[in-house]
Amino acid sequence: MALTVVFYESAPDAAARIPEWYPAHREHVERYHALGELLMVGTFGDPLTEGSMAVFRTREGAAAFVAEDPFVNGGVVGRWYMREWNEVLSGQ
Repeated sequence: MALTVVFYESAPDAAARIPEWYPAHREHVERYHALGELLMVGTFGDPLTEGSMAVFRTREGAAAFVAEDPFVNGGVVGRWYMREWNEVLSGQ
């Protein structure tokens, strides 16, 4: 089953921007999860240096999420990229 994974890398000044943009970002995450498009999301050990990732059902859903994400548009995310992921266990 092919899924799409989005990786976020924090902007250099992300720590200063997060408090302003987090509430809107959280609502955005919850909306896409409720739609069934966002399957998993979370940060790595130290999100400011290691970033975060999210797993989406479709590439189109992932692209729409990123385009509308307050963290991206508010400058919390310095760089992002997508990769297709062929998950093998969920079908068992």
